[in-house]
Amino acid sequence: MKTAHKGRRVFFSTLIATAVSAAMLWAGGAAAQNRTFSFAYDQPPTTAYGIAGNIFDAKLKELSGGKMSINQFPGAQLGQEPQMLQKMRAGDIDFVITSTANASTLAPQAGVFSLHFIFRDQAHLAKSLADPAIAAAFRDMVKDSVTGAHVLGLLTMGLRNMYSKKEVASVADIKGQKVRVQATKTEDTHFPAYGAQIVHMPFGDVYTSLQTGVVNVAENGVNVYLANKHYEVAPVLSMTEHEANNNCIWVSEKTWLSLTPEQQKWVQAAADEVSQKEPMLALQLEKDSGEKLKKLGVKVIEKVDKSGFMKAAGPIQDQLAAELGPHAVKILKLVREVK
Repeated sequence: MKTAHKGRRVFFSTLIATAVSAAMLWAGGAAAQNRTFSFAYDQPPTTAYGIAGNIFDAKLKELSGGKMSINQFPGAQLGQEPQMLQKMRAGDIDFVITSTANASTLAPQAGVFSLHFIFRDQAHLAKSLADPAIAAAFRDMVKDSVTGAHVLGLLTMGLRNMYSKKEVASVADIKGQKVRVQATKTEDTHFPAYGAQIVHMPFGDVYTSLQTGVVNVAENGVNVYLANKHYEVAPVLSMTEHEANNNCIWVSEKTWLSLTPEQQKWVQAAADEVSQKEPMLALQLEKDSGEKLKKLGVKVIEKVDKSGFMKAAGPIQDQLAAELGPHAVKILKLVREVK
């Protein structure tokens, strides 16, 4: 009898242990199915970065049935773009938006998007970034040169313009001026060709540097200029439209490899949705921001004589693309072919 009782106890103990293990596995599986990812960028959420984050989040929730979403960390909460790129590659941040100019610190050929005057107008810019062939070429370029992260897609904040305490009505107005530029080979070549002195610094230092005279001129998108209140220290916005303010969405390789093939498809589709929808929304935001700036008393120079800039920039485009590498040459060709 004792043996029978003991057998029953062992049986029930095993049964309970199995049930507990099954419950734990089910709970772990359920937890694994519901994920909230970190999604970081260095601009306020009212900018095109916020638009991109919202589009990405909505599509990811839709495709995953609400099991996957993002938690946005705007305004450089997790660092400026170079620092966020490092953290992402280490697996500490899941998704990051950076400018393609800052992307060139990891993938130098990304500097092709910083070439001046390669986009004919805003419509050409929007069509180029939504073009699947261009997005695929950019992803291939990053894949060949970057470890620890992948680029999922492209977006834009419009075209960059110069701002200062004085107007920039033609190329003659920036000769000898100290201009804050992004630290890329393309910027370092274009601006000296216009006769300017280049100064590198993190975006977060631009306001104080304009205020104190460390730099005389800065350049960025209209909405970025508005959202970061740079008009307070540089109240003249000159619409030079010299360069696209292009950006890309990155994913940490650690995060990417933690996803199932189906989940990877959802994430890529969410990024594709951004590339399709964000550019036109961003360009409208630029227009709306320009109107707000005028109401705030900012002097906007609409008719800049771009001929001198374009004359200096033209010969540099192909030269720089060739120096950057074959991916850059291919991307430049694809951009020029977009009708």
